[in-house]
Amino acid sequence: MIIPLTALAIVTAYLLGSIPTAVWVGKKFHRIDVREHGSGNAGATNVIRVLGWKTGIPVLLVDLAKGWLASMLPAFLSLADQNSALMINLKILTGIAAVVGHIFPLFAGFRGGKGVATVFGVLLAIHPLLTLSCIGVFLVVLLLTGIVSVSSMIAGLSFPAMLFLVFNSPSDLFKGFSILVALALIATHRKNIKRLIKGEESRLIKWRSKDKSQAKN
Repeated sequence: MIIPLTALAIVTAYLLGSIPTAVWVGKKFHRIDVREHGSGNAGATNVIRVLGWKTGIPVLLVDLAKGWLASMLPAFLSLADQNSALMINLKILTGIAAVVGHIFPLFAGFRGGKGVATVFGVLLAIHPLLTLSCIGVFLVVLLLTGIVSVSSMIAGLSFPAMLFLVFNSPSDLFKGFSILVALALIATHRKNIKRLIKGEESRLIKWRSKDKSQAKN
């Protein structure tokens, strides 16, 4: 019985991840496909860049929520004992399925986003305290640099670092998964890295320099 339920959970998780929030919201409320604008990415960051914060924040929250919900499916279906290594491993499997769904969504021609928000949702379901710590790292770096890609990559790299140095887990698979997540975030941000090197990466948050402010006064 466990194997069919596990298979059902994985398929359901992929379908949850395949909900193309950015694409549907853009078409429904703004009559545009965000994949044809900005960075061409179907993610919350591009929605904020193209359509503004009021549209982007709900997209971000939904993308995060679908990752959390997908990763919690094994717990909802009682596929293993809570907090056991097996439960964590099952959460990782359904979480990966959701992230794959976000990147290659069935409902949007298999053209999705980078899955950063969905990954954070998955990790929040597996290890809340560690994930909240990484979100804190993300926010601090974002406030300092204003660049989402830099914030995402540094937060991703901090995840395995903090897991091994500060926190712990009974699942060796989760430890390996944390490293994979960090490497995957770097891999999916290759174009951003090239733009950073060229000094062409856009800032989501732009701070006024003191010189400009004084000049205006």
